[in-house]
Amino acid sequence: MRLAEIEAISLNVGITIFAAYVFFIIYDLAKKSNAGKFGTAVLFFALGLGLTAFLVKTVVVYMMEG
Repeated sequence: MRLAEIEAISLNVGITIFAAYVFFIIYDLAKKSNAGKFGTAVLFFALGLGLTAFLVKTVVVYMMEG
């Protein structure tokens, strides 16, 4: 396995772990603030939108290169 393949796999795994951690932080924030169902949905939408934009940008750059 070449170094470029290891780096690509590590990047994908790292981004996945990062995304899961961000969603855990949002969930924990909603739980600690007693946001309720609607408040939790708003938090996930508003704060998750930034993460979604980051992931979409990554996919678009990958598609343009490839």
